Amino acid sequence: MPKPSHIQAITLDLDDTLWPVAPTIKGAEQDLLQWLLVNTPKTAHLSQRTEVKDAIRQSVLAKHSSKVHDLGFLRREVIRETMRQAGDDPQLANAAYAVFDTARQRVTLYEGIKEALVRLSSKFRLVAISNGTADVFVTPAAPYFHAAFNAHEVGVAKPDPKIYQAATSYLALDANQVLHIGDDAHTDAWGAREAGLHTVWINPQDHPWTHHSPQPWTIRYLSEVADHFQV
Repeated sequence: MPKPSHIQAITLDLDDTLWPVAPTIKGAEQDLLQWLLVNTPKTAHLSQRTEVKDAIRQSVLAKHSSKVHDLGFLRREVIRETMRQAGDDPQLANAAYAVFDTARQRVTLYEGIKEALVRLSSKFRLVAISNGTADVFVTPAAPYFHAAFNAHEVGVAKPDPKIYQAATSYLALDANQVLHIGDDAHTDAWGAREAGLHTVWINPQDHPWTHHSPQPWTIRYLSEVADHFQV
């Protein structure tokens, strides 16, 4: 647990840290399916066959192995390949993905998150670091953030230290002056610490810590960080 005087800024993960991602993705996939049913019905029906969907996803991953950090690109290419196999125009993939991406930004903050962000942002600059495609600046969390770094923009995904270094460079701070908060034990808690940041693991489900390194400061609610820093 870092001393309050040591921390000058805070970086935060987004999905499953500030909001639950599963219902958001489910809703976005439903919006996409409705669009496909209207515009490319053959693709819509093919995309609902689980074995075909899985095979296409694997083929896209194999073809674009250098893009594993870019989830938006991969999803768009899965849509494109599904259209091609279904006999629809694959050029419609961009329009279809735009429907998904718009819906993917509709998130609902966990209870108490807004209040915690208000408190933390009163003292610290907050920066988002995410492997996903959420744009924090079109979510209810937008007013509290100074910047955001996404894997598809930086070119690497957490736990690669380069994405953490991009954030600390923007902040013009040493890594040990920054606290990272996230729900993923590996990409957030372990990864940020390997990059030199202080870390907080949000773990409301009491999952076990499986790394050989010491367990970091572990909390259930973001408000506990605000309490610690007395803001």
